[in-house]
Amino acid sequence: MNEQRLIEIETKLAHQEQLLSELDRALTGQQAQMTRLEQLCQSLIDRIRSMADAAPAGPAGDERPPHY
Repeated sequence: MNEQRLIEIETKLAHQEQLLSELDRALTGQQAQMTRLEQLCQSLIDRIRSMADAAPAGPAGDERPPHY
């Protein structure tokens, strides 16, 4: 194997290692963001459920306004 070919292979390997490192950082950031979004969704679900539990019973949404 000639020396130039070996240099090209080492250069390609270095670029691939750099790309892999960048992809790893991106994936780690996305995972952290997904975790935060899941926590936010769960918090909103809990909040909506507690609001529904605190709402008065009955078909309040189906009532006619007094002016009808």
